[in-house]
Amino acid sequence: MVRALFSLMVGVVIVVVQFTGDWESGWVTANTSYKSFSCAVVNVDIGLHVGLAGVNITLVGNPVNQVNETINYNEHFAWSFDADYDHSYGEGLEKGLPSPILYVAEKFTTQSPCNVHRQYRISSHYASASLWVAFCTWLISNMLFSTPVLVYGGYMILFTGAFMIFSLLSFSTVRNSLVCPIQFGTTSLWISYGGSFWLTLAVGLLCFVAGITVVALHYFNPELLKTFFDLHENKAEDYREMTEVYVNLQFMNSTLSPPQPSKLTPNDI
Repeated sequence: MVRALFSLMVGVVIVVVQFTGDWESGWVTANTSYKSFSCAVVNVDIGLHVGLAGVNITLVGNPVNQVNETINYNEHFAWSFDADYDHSYGEGLEKGLPSPILYVAEKFTTQSPCNVHRQYRISSHYASASLWVAFCTWLISNMLFSTPVLVYGGYMILFTGAFMIFSLLSFSTVRNSLVCPIQFGTTSLWISYGGSFWLTLAVGLLCFVAGITVVALHYFNPELLKTFFDLHENKAEDYREMTEVYVNLQFMNSTLSPPQPSKLTPNDI
């Protein structure tokens, strides 16, 4: 049961974090202008949530109903290779989205002086690719753990953890770019690593621990390893079925012994 739950957790995490939007996140509360060409000032919570596929920008009023409108926005701007971030930003301009959302989204456009769009796009792409490779090695490890060659399953779970850590390193390269300030008056919006980042790190380290444990038990206590995977008794039974030969001794004796000459008695004549 523990093995099944652990394996299921690893697979689910690898897939889910591909589509979450909190690899980096940050919040700020500020008084800011609501829309262009308007003097209205609103008090809002502005959130920035960065995922592998793009960025989500949230805007929630304090209170929600202000200036005769409901201020509750959650806008997504994609930067994956099959998406056009600048086009999504242009659509936001046409829809007349609130100024704080457009201001934050503009920081990630290709024409922005911040010049972070390319870095985020490439880093997210390699992080996503590494996670899909980790998913493949996770599948292979599950197949190997159902066979007698358990040590190779341990190696594959080590590879799974390694590719998960590599995805984090790939995404972390965005920190090498210049910090682009996002300011609303006197307050600034800062982002830090979010839940998906730390969850991937935790599961990757758990994969390392599990893989090292399996490999160590293979070399130092293989019997305990087979017992833990319920392969010890099954392996022995399979071995006996493959090697034992069942011989009918009576049949073999009657077949191999030479025929005996018949003896006639006076009563048979």
